[in-house]
Amino acid sequence: MRTKHLLPGLLLFVLLLPVAVLHAQDSVWHRIDSLRAIVVTGVRGAVLLRETPIAIVAIPAKKLSATIEPNIVDALVVHVPGLNAVKTGPNISKPFIRGLGYNRVLTLYDGLRQEGQQWGDEHGIEVDAYGIDRGEVIKGPASLLYGSDALGGVMSLFSFIPGEKDGQLHGRWLSEYQSNNGLAGNALRLTQSNDRWWFTASGSYRLAKNYTNPIDGRVYNTGFRETNASVGAGYNFKDGSIRVHATLYNNLQGIPDGSRDSLTRRFTKQTYEAGQDTLNKRPIVSTSELNSYTLSPLHQHIQHYRVYSVAKKGPVEALLGFQQNIRREYNHPTDVQQAGLYVQLNTLNYGLKYMAPRWLNTDITAGVNGMYQANKSLDATDFPIPNYHLFDGGLYVYGKWRQQQLTISGGIRYDTRRLNIPDFYTHASDSTPQFPALRKTFTGISSSLGLAWQLTPGLTVKANLSSGYRSPNITEIASNGLDPGAHIIYLGNRNFVPEISWQQDIGIDHRSDNWDLTVSIFNNQLQHYIYLSQLADAAGNPITDAQGNKTFQYEQAAAHLYGLEAAVTIHPENLRGFNFDNTLALVYGVNKKSAYAHAGIRGEYLPFIPPLRWTGNIEQMIRLSETLSLTAKAGFEFNAAQHRYLALYNTETPTPSYTLVHAGASADIRLSSRLIIQWQIQVDNLLDKAYQSNLSRLKYFEYYGQSPNGHLGIYNMGRSINTRIMVPF
Repeated sequence: MRTKHLLPGLLLFVLLLPVAVLHAQDSVWHRIDSLRAIVVTGVRGAVLLRETPIAIVAIPAKKLSATIEPNIVDALVVHVPGLNAVKTGPNISKPFIRGLGYNRVLTLYDGLRQEGQQWGDEHGIEVDAYGIDRGEVIKGPASLLYGSDALGGVMSLFSFIPGEKDGQLHGRWLSEYQSNNGLAGNALRLTQSNDRWWFTASGSYRLAKNYTNPIDGRVYNTGFRETNASVGAGYNFKDGSIRVHATLYNNLQGIPDGSRDSLTRRFTKQTYEAGQDTLNKRPIVSTSELNSYTLSPLHQHIQHYRVYSVAKKGPVEALLGFQQNIRREYNHPTDVQQAGLYVQLNTLNYGLKYMAPRWLNTDITAGVNGMYQANKSLDATDFPIPNYHLFDGGLYVYGKWRQQQLTISGGIRYDTRRLNIPDFYTHASDSTPQFPALRKTFTGISSSLGLAWQLTPGLTVKANLSSGYRSPNITEIASNGLDPGAHIIYLGNRNFVPEISWQQDIGIDHRSDNWDLTVSIFNNQLQHYIYLSQLADAAGNPITDAQGNKTFQYEQAAAHLYGLEAAVTIHPENLRGFNFDNTLALVYGVNKKSAYAHAGIRGEYLPFIPPLRWTGNIEQMIRLSETLSLTAKAGFEFNAAQHRYLALYNTETPTPSYTLVHAGASADIRLSSRLIIQWQIQVDNLLDKAYQSNLSRLKYFEYYGQSPNGHLGIYNMGRSINTRIMVPF
């Protein structure tokens, strides 16, 4: 079927399905409300999911704690159709929502926007996965509430806040092991609280060596060492509250480059500086190095510090936070203490909102939020971006009207962003700056209007129209140099204008005693979409330097993304403890530049678009006694072949379909109503399938046009046996 005929058929399916479900729902009007009351975070606090017209998925603490993945982004991907991750090894995952990522997806940490050089291909999310209690994912433009960078959606993470009110000290010890890369992780959390105040402190440490797969063996320089710490305290008073948090993130992360010996395909390593380094001079990495937890001298060192406070007093809520992100990328084998990239980003976040009293069934909230940033390079040798100062602010008004079973909500926002780049000289003797001075002001208007109509107690129909705005980030507008960790030379464009998105969503949400269903169809038109295009010479060959680093130029054109997500959960009321989850996600992305019309893989398709993905997970819980219950789990993940890829200048290659199988079991040992020891074992990629995801950057880490074993690029992780235990006290 041609793709242009896909959406009309799906739209007809969604319009007809409520009729069938209405007929089936006549017998379930009596069921208890708690089965439907899924709560998510709204503008004014907690809100029922059925009253929210936007596409949003909540991942509760119980689901998240039962998911063993290398990082927090991968853990959310398991549960959210439409959420994917562009990966550079096990511990670097960048969230993509409906085909949009990088600075188009905003990450929130307790409502504070995460700022940490997220423009980089190999820059992950600086968050302690063990410290996250629950998550929410907004799919589609959320610029109305959060401003620029929420164009594609929001990944919202929430830290743990104690629920006990007994004033006693409580805690939890977590320990896990993942066999594939020998990941060992431990975390300790202490909490204390009563009716007025609460306190929490936590720390964690994770260590991993190079991961392995059936094709490449151990993949050199994909290990990491990560340390985290956090403290938080809160106080509740008569008509308000205040809480203060501080976090520390410290990660030493390998930087794979994929260089190999051309005959044996064994990994090699750089031992000479850039001027003398060539692929045929690099020695083969020894087996002992590949199996060691010791990191290569060529690695990243990322530090992220965060201090923030949220205060509520009556109808007013204020947020103030400060973050410092320090990133070093070491790429000098003969001077291992000298960083190639060394940048420091300081961000001051602010937010203030007023929640007006309800009037005529209408809730109105007005607010202002934004940030001030200062970024500078320190003692480095590579400078892909300049120093800059940035001020960002936005004003918004949001309203929600509810009458019986109908909820209508929407609002409007105005944003401004001022960017100031001074003349930047990379050497004191230079007469011409690598980055000439630049001052730019970007403005944008975002809006949203949607409805949620509860046709029956178990069925809600939703529709939403929204527009989003995003200012070009620093690398898109001003980059001019090598990012040593990404192995890419970036070239920006100073004439870029903001991206504008117009998206339409329609969906249904059905919940009953025996099964649940959500379906969402979206259509997203983007103006001035910014994308990377690889530069090539007159013969069409990629332009590279002596070390094989490719050059990419940012460009701007219109784009179109459309697709659907669906989730079905079967949980028969007469089969207690049984659960069967299925999710389906599909997105198409098209570059609307006139030169690429009908060009197919030669420029028409957008890069890093995930193929159709179908997951199924089945589990059965068996209660053996009042103190012991066991759960058996099994599932699969099917990724269809991706033939809609950007082949222009060999930017992407086709990806075959693959299916991954996993299985596991868990046990809950109940010591009291609140103290439950949880033990899990999980086998990922049970059949040790050799595969390459088209969202893995390592797939394209290849220096040769052909291979003696017929395989190019680096493959994803093979089988891994993972176990975790959580002990409360």
